[in-house]
Amino acid sequence: MPVHGSEGSQGSQATSGRGFGLGLALVSALAFGGSGVAAKPLIEAGLDSLYVVWLRVAGAALVMLPVAWRHRALVRRRPLLLLGFGLLAVAGVQACYFAAISRIPVGVALLVEYLAPALVLGWVRFVQHKPVTRAAALGVVLAVGGLACVVEVWSGLSFDALGLLLALGAACCQVGYFVLSDQGSDAGVSGGEVPDPFGVIAYGLLVGAVVLTLVARPWGMDWSVLAGDATMNGAAVPAWLLLCWIVLLATVVAYVTGVVSVRRLSPQVAGVVACLEAVIATVLAWVLLGEHLSAPQLFGGAVVLAGAFIAQSSKAPTQPPELPVEPAETALSRSGGAV
Repeated sequence: MPVHGSEGSQGSQATSGRGFGLGLALVSALAFGGSGVAAKPLIEAGLDSLYVVWLRVAGAALVMLPVAWRHRALVRRRPLLLLGFGLLAVAGVQACYFAAISRIPVGVALLVEYLAPALVLGWVRFVQHKPVTRAAALGVVLAVGGLACVVEVWSGLSFDALGLLLALGAACCQVGYFVLSDQGSDAGVSGGEVPDPFGVIAYGLLVGAVVLTLVARPWGMDWSVLAGDATMNGAAVPAWLLLCWIVLLATVVAYVTGVVSVRRLSPQVAGVVACLEAVIATVLAWVLLGEHLSAPQLFGGAVVLAGAFIAQSSKAPTQPPELPVEPAETALSRSGGAV
């Protein structure tokens, strides 16, 4: 009886932790999805898109600077993790995506970038040699198919080889985001020291800000745009307020909740839930920017939701813990008692 009570308690805690992780993943998708809605009015007001990206990452890095100082020991203990997160999860995704959309339609770039959940499954199965459930694989297929409807990929088919390679680069960098975010969940099991997710995010943003500074060259930016107003669906909104939205919600909150959700769930499940970002971005654009949704987009959004639901309900097969070698009589008695 005590054994059953312990297993029930552990199962309840696991379910509670999974539910909390799913909630964080949804918050992250909502925060990331709102970035384009806030950025578009700034771009239409005269601010180059690359400058918007730099302001986003550099502003978030400044906000997280006290956190970076508090976890400064991470620089000595996990330098490669911090460098990889900054280069891939922050700078790489942004730079590759914006370079891709300069050559191919946005819908095509989004679809290729959000092949990341499928690539994550491949990484987990063939590189990490971990089991992948059928539910997770089915969730990926549904999410990618639904996403093709959301972005209406058929309306902007264009086969620019370099543009497609850049979009695929963004997808690979997004895989790095999910895989590196999961670093630490296995450290606790193996007895190692778990890197604090807030410290990883803070230093990742600092690394990303440095890299994007070299790419964007913000010293040529027209700063006066931030002192004026931007137009959102016919209404004047202060540009600095939109910038705060992008920095605080669409970057700081998005990365914090996203990284923690990956550790609570798994890279493959969190990756499928992240596909909701495109759906949320489309809905927010409909509500806040007056961009109407078509019937295929509504259908695609429902399919993405179905894929995310199926993927998050999957549970990876667990391997039984290794037991110490014992005399045959003792082992048999415990086995019989368990049965």
